[in-house]
Amino acid sequence: MSETDVQPSRPAATCVIFRRADSGPDEILMLRRSKELEFAGGMVVFPGGRVDEADLALAETLGAADREEAGARIAAIRETLEESGLAIGLTEQISADRAQAARAMLDEIGALEPVLAHFGLALDLDALVPFARWHPRHAHFRVYDTRFYLHDLGTGAVDVAVDETENTRLFWASAKEALAMIARGEIEAIFPTLRNLERLALFDGFGGARDQAEGIEIREIRPAVETREDGKWLTIPDDQGYPVTEQLLSTADRGGGKGK
Repeated sequence: MSETDVQPSRPAATCVIFRRADSGPDEILMLRRSKELEFAGGMVVFPGGRVDEADLALAETLGAADREEAGARIAAIRETLEESGLAIGLTEQISADRAQAARAMLDEIGALEPVLAHFGLALDLDALVPFARWHPRHAHFRVYDTRFYLHDLGTGAVDVAVDETENTRLFWASAKEALAMIARGEIEAIFPTLRNLERLALFDGFGGARDQAEGIEIREIRPAVETREDGKWLTIPDDQGYPVTEQLLSTADRGGGKGK
């Protein structure tokens, strides 16, 4: 497949948010997308979405050395607030009531910068740790260049609520618990989410995942199809920290949705 055959990619960002559990490994925040959505409808995902021009403009206002990287972190912060009501990536902790008010204003305006100004808030982009970057190529599926981040919420005493527009359910579970739910058929995940859950399940919490990510030179992951005697396999590089790097193409869900 040549570069001219692929769908144009859209920048996106997502964040794996950890919180302490009463016992056992840390839990991570997951959302189930509405079945009506074209991309990954009905699937469980981490909070996140497309990088908007307003995110990139805010990155420029902040004087970021890397506009795209900073814009992606801003998008992850904005999308998390929109989708769950959690205010992450700020220089100060804010109350649940204040976060709820900020979310309501964000829903109305659609851009993060005026919300920050109204509530006197400042961003701490370093609170998001780069974890991975997935950038598939496909001629039929909608393509996203998605940067994955990690964030440590710390406490388990948080107020979250699903946005009930793009998502229908919000829940906390350890990576191992989420994988068990997938195995039992209770939830479904697309190929990148499944691979990331397997990687996260290697660790008891944020610290281990962060340490591994900081020890890896993150590069774009572009899944490739390999034809073998037993069928076609969807594969990813073996140097990006993933314990499982291949899956039969016929069993892999890649999100779907025709690009426009």
